[in-house]
Amino acid sequence: MRIKLHPMCAAVAGSLVFQPMLVWAQAAPAVSTAAAQLPEVTVKADVGRELGEGYNPPNTVSATKTEAPLRDVPQTVNVVTGDVMRDQHATSMQDALKNVPGVSFSTGDGQRDQVSIRGFTAIADQFVDGIRDDALYFRDLSNVDRVEVIKGPAAVLYGRGSSGGLINRVTKKPGIDVTDFALSYGMWADRRAEADVGRVFADGAAAFRVTGAVEKANSYRSQQFLDRSAIAPSLELRIAPETTVLLQADYLEDRRVTDFGIPAYKGRPVDVPASRYYGAANARDADYSQSRVYSGTATINHRFNENWSIRNATRYYHYSLDRNNTLTSAVDEATQTLTMSHSNVFREEHGWFNQTDLTQKATIFGTEHELLYGMEIGQQNKDLVNYSRAVPGRFDLFNPVLPTLQRLVGGTPATSNLGIAKTLAFYTQDMIKVTEQWKALLGLRYDNFQQDTYQRLAGQKNLSRTDNAWSPRAGLVWQPSKAQSYYVSWSKSFQPSGETFALATNNADLAPETTNNTEVGAKYDWLDGKATTTISVFRLERNNVKVASANNTLIPIGEQRTDGVEISGAAELGRGWRMLAGYAYLDATVTKSTAALQGKRATITPRHSGNAWLTKDLGHGFGVGAGVNLVGARYADPLNTVTLPGYVTADAMAWYRRGGFEAQLNLYNLFNKSYIVSAHGTNPNLNMPGAPRSVMATLRYRM
Repeated sequence: MRIKLHPMCAAVAGSLVFQPMLVWAQAAPAVSTAAAQLPEVTVKADVGRELGEGYNPPNTVSATKTEAPLRDVPQTVNVVTGDVMRDQHATSMQDALKNVPGVSFSTGDGQRDQVSIRGFTAIADQFVDGIRDDALYFRDLSNVDRVEVIKGPAAVLYGRGSSGGLINRVTKKPGIDVTDFALSYGMWADRRAEADVGRVFADGAAAFRVTGAVEKANSYRSQQFLDRSAIAPSLELRIAPETTVLLQADYLEDRRVTDFGIPAYKGRPVDVPASRYYGAANARDADYSQSRVYSGTATINHRFNENWSIRNATRYYHYSLDRNNTLTSAVDEATQTLTMSHSNVFREEHGWFNQTDLTQKATIFGTEHELLYGMEIGQQNKDLVNYSRAVPGRFDLFNPVLPTLQRLVGGTPATSNLGIAKTLAFYTQDMIKVTEQWKALLGLRYDNFQQDTYQRLAGQKNLSRTDNAWSPRAGLVWQPSKAQSYYVSWSKSFQPSGETFALATNNADLAPETTNNTEVGAKYDWLDGKATTTISVFRLERNNVKVASANNTLIPIGEQRTDGVEISGAAELGRGWRMLAGYAYLDATVTKSTAALQGKRATITPRHSGNAWLTKDLGHGFGVGAGVNLVGARYADPLNTVTLPGYVTADAMAWYRRGGFEAQLNLYNLFNKSYIVSAHGTNPNLNMPGAPRSVMATLRYRM
């Protein structure tokens, strides 16, 4: 089946895509480019610096798809800025997201970023510059200016998924002159080099930026290693005074051992050293994952006048994965032994998305409106082949003698299919300023989401379904003063069958699950805006959750609910003080399901979690910082049979800066706490030990 556009829709789509070029063609001869370009470049530079620097950014670019003050958004939005990531030497999504309350970590099958937000998995809720990026890989932060986490359903702007929230990486873009080189060396021979070079040409007609990183490391985990490289060049052209074209490319290659962690015994992860590996003795050859991702994005921005502007973005990506792994398949507590299985997964996928956003500012009946009209269309082709087999023998639960295995390729695959997903969506949003004290945000999106699965194995039939869904959003903001903002909001999203993966015979005929979020909150500015705090109280309910019956068919009878409170704060206090902190209480429970699951808590979701990070510039080039992370007890599996104990870890850092040169030392897990940082979420025997005490030294030149 194909998505068919109504003739009127096709005409609107064509108008939105090509109208900026037509307007530029008409307007360009009448304007002197030399006189008009330079001021625009200066504004661009200021905005770029504001987004990436500091601990307390005033604006967000993800929550409304336009740059908007955080205090005007009736929703919880957490921002991890470039300065926070630099001070903490954060190089992975897990490093960055430990600063966000309400986010917990999954092992991601040892080959991808995967988190839960507010008690719901966010495996596919990854975006880059507002465009879906749901390929299953570990991301690098060398090209990331900031990470924004939108809490609660956000389907009104981003489409399917996002039960508990979504994660949007805002990339580094041209528009500033920057030279930044860094070399790092740390424990387990961790060596990393980063570069960020950007220039704005004197006439203001063009700017470029190139970021990149190379990292090689061993690990506290036996046999683990990391070999990755990333590069991301970008070029911005001002082809008319009010028209820019941004071209971006990105390449990432990552190779490491596919580590599923350690098994459990009597309701707890086994008490073994954090280095203990459960897999092949020759893991670097038999248990590795290698992923490659490259993408290209072209974005056209045009401003017609003070009231009208348009943006069109097209992104193409290609992703490949060669994953090999050995893991614990079952534990026999009576004999204190375990069995293992070995598998190989090949993924090859490519896709494209095109988004058009038309923005209008208007005054209607005395109220100010910022209207967004948008359209998204895209397609993803996901090819999967995997092989699996049992590893002969049984192994000691606490000190296994690991087998030497051959990499599993060939024979009859366990799975072989091609999944194709097509998206067509239209959305609108209105940010309304009723008075200086009252503001509102309304939005609505319509999605046509089509899935097809083509099977290549004998005896399996092809599958197809199409879902049409409406995703609304509404919020009201009351601001009795410039320092206070109170809000109430409601939003809804849908999660189709399969979603990120291919359709299966037991879910192809089931309608999407739906998630509703009701939230009230308050945002405060302190000390003339130098400090901000946000507190929110919410209820998230996911309905029609698919539950397996006795004969392994799925039935949509399940419901899961999260009642929660979140508090977060950030500050630039002057005299060199900076602060970031957060706390989340999450009561995430299965409220309707089969008898075995009824009343169980959501996996890998602690009731209590929190973080704090504080730095102080001591003067004369010196500075120090320290922080803590608190994570309460969590369950590793849906049946709640294995508990992951809670923990508190502490980190610290110090720096010396003189001119453009900087030396930085980061210390992690100061008190050498033993803990479990993540788990699989569906299996009790795949739990990842956290890293012991470690140190990282960085030398940087930055101008």
